[in-house]
Amino acid sequence: QVQLVESGGGLVQAGGSLRLSCAASGRTFSSSAMGWFRQAPGKEREFVAGFGWSALSTYYADSVKGRFTISRDNAKNTVYLQMSGLKPADTGLYYCAAKGGGSYYSAESYAFWGQGTQVTVSS
Repeated sequence: QVQLVESGGGLVQAGGSLRLSCAASGRTFSSSAMGWFRQAPGKEREFVAGFGWSALSTYYADSVKGRFTISRDNAKNTVYLQMSGLKPADTGLYYCAAKGGGSYYSAESYAFWGQGTQVTVSS
């Protein structure tokens, strides 16, 4: 079991930056692949970024490559999503998730989810 709590969301102007945090608890966190997803009103949940337990391999949605960076601190049981160059299209509820089997890009591959943190980017 992994419990996840996101924080760091807020309202920011286009071009600004935010850093999201995901605090995890549970014995399996350090060996878990992790991901960030987002969901805008009226849209499906979409993959944003993810990596394996060692963080050596990272995966990003094309829409955020070069602007977002995922990282983890296993000593603090925390995963981060640094977001820069934010656009109104980045607005949504951002979720942290712990991955089970399957593709990094599919929400169905993730077994545990946080409650989400809202990011709103104004133009």
